[in-house]
Amino acid sequence: MTNSIASRIADFLSGFPPFSLLERTYLDLIANEVKVMYFEQGRTIFAKDEKVHNYFYIVQKGAVDLQKLDDNKEPETIDKCDEGDIFGLRPMFAKENYQINAITDEESVIYAIPLEVFKPYAISNPHVGNFLMESFASNTRNPYSNEHRGKLIADEEDITFKKEALFELQPIPIIKKMVTASSETSIQEAAILMSKRKVGSVIVVEDDKPVGIVTDVDFRESIATGKLPIQNPISEVMNSPVICYSKGLTIAQAQLTMMKHNINHICITKDGTPNTKVKGIVSEHDIIVSQGNNPAVLMKAINRASSTKKLKRIRNKIMILLNGYLKSNIPLTHISNIIFELNDATIKRTIQRCIEKMNEPAPANFAWMSLGSQGRKEQLLHTDQDNALVFEDVPKEKLEETRAYFLKLATKVTKRLNIIGYEFCPAEMMARNPKYCLSLSEWKEQFSQWVTTSGNDEILLCQIFFDFDISYGDVKLTNSLSDHIFDILKGNRNFLNRLAAQALRNPSPLGFFRQFLVEQDGEKKDLFDIKKRGIMPLTDAARLLILEHRVKNISNTSERFDKLAQLEPNNKEIYQACAYSSRALIKFRTKQGLKHKDNGRFINLEDLGKEDKIKLKRCFKTIKEIQELIKIRFETTYYL
Repeated sequence: MTNSIASRIADFLSGFPPFSLLERTYLDLIANEVKVMYFEQGRTIFAKDEKVHNYFYIVQKGAVDLQKLDDNKEPETIDKCDEGDIFGLRPMFAKENYQINAITDEESVIYAIPLEVFKPYAISNPHVGNFLMESFASNTRNPYSNEHRGKLIADEEDITFKKEALFELQPIPIIKKMVTASSETSIQEAAILMSKRKVGSVIVVEDDKPVGIVTDVDFRESIATGKLPIQNPISEVMNSPVICYSKGLTIAQAQLTMMKHNINHICITKDGTPNTKVKGIVSEHDIIVSQGNNPAVLMKAINRASSTKKLKRIRNKIMILLNGYLKSNIPLTHISNIIFELNDATIKRTIQRCIEKMNEPAPANFAWMSLGSQGRKEQLLHTDQDNALVFEDVPKEKLEETRAYFLKLATKVTKRLNIIGYEFCPAEMMARNPKYCLSLSEWKEQFSQWVTTSGNDEILLCQIFFDFDISYGDVKLTNSLSDHIFDILKGNRNFLNRLAAQALRNPSPLGFFRQFLVEQDGEKKDLFDIKKRGIMPLTDAARLLILEHRVKNISNTSERFDKLAQLEPNNKEIYQACAYSSRALIKFRTKQGLKHKDNGRFINLEDLGKEDKIKLKRCFKTIKEIQELIKIRFETTYYL
C-alpha cells in the first residue's frame, strides 16, 4: 500500500535542489525516512556549539533565521531560509559542533532528512555532491550575501564547462600590414615611419627575412635617454635575433612566449624561423584586443571613436562583456561600476563629437546630467535615455540665444545616443526638450516649485531628477544644484511625507497565497513587470530614506541602503536585505533582457523555474518589510 504522506513529501522534495537531481525511486526511499517537525515561531532547531544532529533540514512551510553571535554576543541574522531552502549541512561534512543558531522566524513545518539515508546518494551522484559542497563552502544561504545567496537565475551554466575556457587555445589574430625597414635606415626615419603608420614596432629585414625588431620601448630607453643620436642606423637599437612562430600560434602560446623571453612582440614567418619571409606580427596589445571584452580596450576604443556607428559597435561589445560577467557570476556591484563607466564614456564621447560639429563654441559653461538608472549607475541594458542640461546664468538678453544653442546641441546628442542604442524617452524627458534645458537659476526655481507644490506630477519629477549624475561639463553647476535641493528640503516634512506616499504606490508584488501580481490587461497582459513591482519600490524607498538623512552624492540604490545600514544600526538587517534585493532584482532583469534581447522589464512567469520564483518571492518579502517601515515612520498609507 502506498504511503500517501511519503508520496507528498517526495513530491515536495522533487521541486528543490539537490533532491530535484535524484531519480524518483530514490526520492521515494528517502521520503519514507523523513521526519516531519512542527515549530512555533521563535523555537530553536539547533544552537551554536550544540552537538550536530543526525539530520539536515529543509523548510516545507514558514521561515528560519540562521544567526551568528556578533562581538557583543548578540545574535545577528546572516540568513533567512524559507520554502525549499536547506540548512544544517555541517554534519554532512564536518564532525564539529554547529557554528550558528537556527531559529524559526514564523510558525514552520520542517523536514528532517536522515544523514545515513541521504549520504549514499550524495556520494554516488556527483551533481548532488557538488551542490552540497558549494552550499557548505559558502557556510550560508544568506539573502544578504553578495556572493552566495541563491543567485536569482538557476546556475546550471556555472556547473558546466564554459566555452570561454577554450579562448586561450584559439589562434591569435595576426597583423599582416606590418612596418619593415632595412638595417641601414636611420633611427629618425624609422621613428617617423612608425608615427605615420601609428604602430608600435618596426621589423628590420634583409631579403624580406627578419633580422631584428625595434619597439617604442627601445626608442624610449636608447634614444630618449640620449644614449644614441637619431641619425644612427636602426640596427644599433634593434633586438636580435627575433622570436618567430608560424601561422596558427595560439593565444596561450603567445602569452607564455612573451613572458618567457620578456618581450611584447612576436614575428610570424612562413616556417616559424627567422630563415623565411616575414608574414606578420603579433603584439601584446593584439592579445588584449583579441579578447574583445576587455574594459580597458573598450574604454580606449570609445575615446578614439570617430563616428556614431563605431560607438554603436562598441556598445554591442559592451553587451557581450556584460553577458560574460554575468555568466562568470561576478558580483553585481563590480559589474555595475564597470558598465556605468563605459556607458558614461560613450555619452561623453558623443557630446564631444557633437560639440565639434557645432558651428561655434558653447556660449556658456554647462553640464549634461544623466537621470534615472544611468544616474543611479544601474543602467546595464539598452533602456530609455533620460537626461537634462543645465547652463550657467547669462544676462537676460542672452538667455534664449544661449538656450537655443544648447537645445541644438542636445538634439544632436540625443539623436546619436538613439542610434547607439539608447531609445528616446517616451515622455520626452530629455535635454532637447526646452523644459529640461535650463539655466542654473531656472533649475533652482523649478526644483523649488516642484517641492512646494508637491502634487503627484511634481513628486514624480522630483523622484526622477533627485537621481542625477553629471556625465559631461562643469561639476560646479551640478554641485550648486544639489546644494539647493538639500536646502529647500531642510525641515520640509510635508514634502517627505508626500514622497513617502509615492514610494508606497507600488506595494509588494505578492497577492494572497504569495502569488505574483501580473498585468491585468493591455499588450503585457499576464506578464510580470519587474521594474514597476520589484525594482522601483526599492529605488523609491532608498531615495526617500537617504534624503531624510540629508546624505549627498550617493545615488545608487544598493549603496544608499548600505549607507542607511550604517546610519541606523537598529534597522541594519532590513537595509542589508534591501541592498541585496536591489542588486538581485537588477541582475535578474538584466539576465532576462539579455536572454530575450529586450529591456528585461516584462517577464513571462511560465518561463521561470520554481527555484527562480522562490528567490523572487524572497526579495518581494523584503519590499513589504521596508514599506511597512516607511508607512510607520512617515505616518502614511499605501494610497495617495
